[in-house]
Amino acid sequence: MSSTTATTHGARDHARAQAGATAEAMPVLPARSASGLPDGVPQERLTWAETVAGGGYASRVLARGTTLRLTDLHGDACAHVLLYNADQPWERLNVADTVKVPWQAYLGAGHPLLSDQGRVLASIVADTSGHHDALCGTSSRDANARRYSADGGLAHGPAPAGRELFVLAASKHGLAPRDIPPSLSFFQGVKVEPDGALRFDGSAGAGAHVELRAELPLVVLVANVPHPLDGRDSYTCSTLALHAWRDRPTQPGDPLWSATPESERAFLNTADYADARGLA
Repeated sequence: MSSTTATTHGARDHARAQAGATAEAMPVLPARSASGLPDGVPQERLTWAETVAGGGYASRVLARGTTLRLTDLHGDACAHVLLYNADQPWERLNVADTVKVPWQAYLGAGHPLLSDQGRVLASIVADTSGHHDALCGTSSRDANARRYSADGGLAHGPAPAGRELFVLAASKHGLAPRDIPPSLSFFQGVKVEPDGALRFDGSAGAGAHVELRAELPLVVLVANVPHPLDGRDSYTCSTLALHAWRDRPTQPGDPLWSATPESERAFLNTADYADARGLA
């Protein structure tokens, strides 16, 4: 019996029959029709709603002032995140400065996420997890191949590596492998022991969320893959939810603005750049 997709008409009918089908991990179009949005956020302000399966990735350009909520739906998500200035993507997340300038290696509410230009790309404005990592980066193809299988690490293989997924996501925004810097990880924690060893702390559990506020127009890349220090034998990573909505950037008078002298200087640098470019 011939396949229903063996002819042009059959292929067309098959494709159209998929209309309305849903999956656990997929974008919601339009975003304002999404469910599960945060309390108090009007539906019409939503600009991005997507679920990302374990081993999957997502990307989006977000306007300055947008708030992005990442939610660990089932307790085993690990959101590896990269940020770029959407107008000048050579300016990107600098993990070293993100740790150094606030004098704090552990991410949490109030933490600015900095570029190497001394500007705040985004701020962490809410956090119910407390299990994050700014030290280890994401997984690599070679490490996953050694750990999971000979073909592990491939972007479309059984155990995708974070860097391979970042390369795919970046290519959709005109960026190349050379443009992939170290990333931050949310929902799987790492602590430093007194002797300098790194201890994997795992997850805070299902339902935890983190909210990032875009202080500049951003390209956001997200890879949802197991943390490199996760010691489980199997490739374990559950679904991540993303919701973004229109808001406003941090303003003078906000506690984040003047939390430390270093933060205030970074926000002043950001505001100066935004004013010069006519960004609201």
